[in-house]
Amino acid sequence: MSFAGHEHKVNRVGWLRAAVLGANDGIVSTASLIIGIAAAGSAQENILLAGIAGLIAGAMSMAAGEYVSVSSQSDTEKADLALEQASLDQHFEFEQQELAEIYEGRGLEPELARQVAQQLMAHDALGAHARDDIGISENIVARPLQAAYSSAAAFSVGAVLPLLVAWAIAGPRQIAFVASASLLSLALLGGIAAHAGGARILTGVIRVVVWGSLAMLLTALVGRLFGVVA
Repeated sequence: MSFAGHEHKVNRVGWLRAAVLGANDGIVSTASLIIGIAAAGSAQENILLAGIAGLIAGAMSMAAGEYVSVSSQSDTEKADLALEQASLDQHFEFEQQELAEIYEGRGLEPELARQVAQQLMAHDALGAHARDDIGISENIVARPLQAAYSSAAAFSVGAVLPLLVAWAIAGPRQIAFVASASLLSLALLGGIAAHAGGARILTGVIRVVVWGSLAMLLTALVGRLFGVVA
């Protein structure tokens, strides 16, 4: 619960990180791929084909990576909860004392800490230990499929922009337009993410623009060095 003028930002960290990371990767990787292929002197159809392939491959890679990563986290959480439940079944009083000591370490008087531990464990013993002993809460529980879908969708949304620009503008101006549109999108994305997270907007903008520019510049150089114009 938040009072007027005092809205916490930390509850946004999970989805904000996934959305920003996915969209940022979609823009940077697809724009860099298009720029590299275009710098090599490839035909328009080959540039678009590379961009579409990059979008599909990148989205699937993001989905697979997030699914594997979050599944591993989920497996670890389930194993920890199983161990905690077994300990509660066998050593309930010890676990209650352990929880009381945690609350005491956070500043409660010993008697109050004991009472809080008793009441919370009477209501939901495993939930109390999961939250305050292990550090698992309902707000941050691992959801592999949700993470996979979200990452793939965010990547695809980001990748569509440079692809559309490359489709709309061919020829010598293509690289400049793709780079400019992508950097502007990255700046907007960085600013929105910083604002939503309560951070400095300028810092968020500079961070994504610098790294995006570096990626596009390097791929353009590689395209120039190794490209062969027919």
